Amino acid sequence: MGDPRLLRVAQPVAASAFDSDALHLLVHDLLDTMHAAEGAGLAAPQIGVDLQVVVFGTDAPDAPPNPRYPDAPAVPLTVLINPTITPLDDAQEEGWEGCLSVPGLRASVPRFARIRYTAADLYGDPIVRSVSGFHARVVQHEVDHLLGKLYPTRVRDFSRFGFTEALFPQRDAVKSV
Repeated sequence: MGDPRLLRVAQPVAASAFDSDALHLLVHDLLDTMHAAEGAGLAAPQIGVDLQVVVFGTDAPDAPPNPRYPDAPAVPLTVLINPTITPLDDAQEEGWEGCLSVPGLRASVPRFARIRYTAADLYGDPIVRSVSGFHARVVQHEVDHLLGKLYPTRVRDFSRFGFTEALFPQRDAVKSV
């Protein structure tokens, strides 16, 4: 947090870049970084790349729970390029979020409960999904990174924002990365 690269709108990936070695390497780097940090997702601006690319999810539905989100359901491993989000209604839910770019902190953040997202995959093929719950939260959080927004800007109740260890002292497994 504080790095100006996280506060700018990321550039769309050009059609000519789909299925390129450079794009495959970027996605591989994002996935390696996300897994190493036990993240639920990661956006290209978080590793200093000014492109609209996000990754999120786990490799398998029966994968062990993410230590940072031990109670969250599995979300399929997904790569989104040039994503857009459309809320399916006005309903919002509060939920705890952390961020690899805001280490050691957590907050209760309002997000749309149900969304549709559209994007392209690594090959330029369309992805269209309607999702809810934790899946919807993760997508909104990661797409915010492409818009130059960090989750603290969405916090409404700052009594529910603080250091992970103070908010969740009973969870020794929750990491602050």
